[in-house]
Amino acid sequence: MNSKETWIEEKFEIKKGRALKIRITKSLEKIKSEFQEIEVVESQSFGKILLIDGVIMLTEADEFCYHEMIVHTPLCVHQKAQKVLVIGGGDGGTVREILKHDRVKEIEVCEIDEKVIEVCKKHFPNLANSFDDPKVKVYCEDGNKFIKTRKNKYDIIIVDSSDPIGPAEVLFRREFYEAMHQALKDDGIVVTQAESFFYHEKIIKSLFSFIKEIYPISEYYYTMVPTYPSGVIGFTFCSKKYHPLNDFNQSEALKLTDLKYYNKDIHRASFVLPTFAKGYKG
Repeated sequence: MNSKETWIEEKFEIKKGRALKIRITKSLEKIKSEFQEIEVVESQSFGKILLIDGVIMLTEADEFCYHEMIVHTPLCVHQKAQKVLVIGGGDGGTVREILKHDRVKEIEVCEIDEKVIEVCKKHFPNLANSFDDPKVKVYCEDGNKFIKTRKNKYDIIIVDSSDPIGPAEVLFRREFYEAMHQALKDDGIVVTQAESFFYHEKIIKSLFSFIKEIYPISEYYYTMVPTYPSGVIGFTFCSKKYHPLNDFNQSEALKLTDLKYYNKDIHRASFVLPTFAKGYKG
């Protein structure tokens, strides 16, 4: 992007005639790490934007829609979660939300690219300052390899990943979900970023073709994020014991006051899928 350009364009499905353009006021930083290109821009309407390899990861204006839903949904279902692992999540938003649950005593973060953390601490302190909390321990390692060394260790695992390309591609494979199953305690829950039911039918069907064979309980839920391609992004909910609706702890949800998106009604509604998408999870 040169100084004369005033728009960024995310060509998420350009072959099918779809793209997203956002007016920007300036580029704040652009670096090439060992794994990917990381860029931060200032936009006219959405505040600062983080892009990875040209794909929008978050904006200041709507990041809460994603981070609140990926975190509070499992944490308001598990009755006694104290140890949580985040795979990915280098912007710090997921950790920020986990810290709102006082009963969580330990948070481990496995982010493959330490440069993402460095850039976000500089440009998104509201998110990345969460890494400085004494409950948090950060590992800059490959999440797929990291999880295979952990057995029966976590109450909840949250996979806050980018799309299934580049370093994140392996996080959408069966072997990764099997390794997470082994890393969970007997009543553990896994939640993962699982794309949009509008654009990614094949990916969602592929995930659930093996998830339902590994986990006794498996569901798909979603949130709305205006600056993501379809305005919708989904998650898998994979559990050894707890059902996301039958075991929903409404009193835990009501304790959360500093939120903009998640609430007890949104929790339940997020598992209600449109007719065309109901069959995607098998």
